Amino acid sequence: MAREILATATGKILCFYGDMGVGKTTLIKAMVQELGAVDRGSSPTFGLVNEYRGARDELVAYHFDFYRLEDEMEALDMGFDDYLTGEHWLFIEWPDKVKTLIPEDAVGVFLQFIDETTRSVELNVS
Repeated sequence: MAREILATATGKILCFYGDMGVGKTTLIKAMVQELGAVDRGSSPTFGLVNEYRGARDELVAYHFDFYRLEDEMEALDMGFDDYLTGEHWLFIEWPDKVKTLIPEDAVGVFLQFIDETTRSVELNVS
């Protein structure tokens, strides 16, 4: 699934939508690994952003988790707008917390529970 999403995405800014526990972080971990990151992905809930690098220390992706954000100013204070202008993959959990900052061409990845072991994943590509 991770490889398919990366190949299908029309841009490098992916916004992940879905209930808590639906598998957003798990999917992002798989995508980070697919891109060649050497460190294992984890949720950056407390630090807001994780940076992932490849075997030659090249930057592969950034993973944002805005679940605990109080308002968009916190994202701006951490320099989120600078990340948006870069060339790297951005994976954003809880993008609704910063919706006015998300570019219009960002790809939406929508996850839903089907049952305990099954999820549906839909992409909204522009």
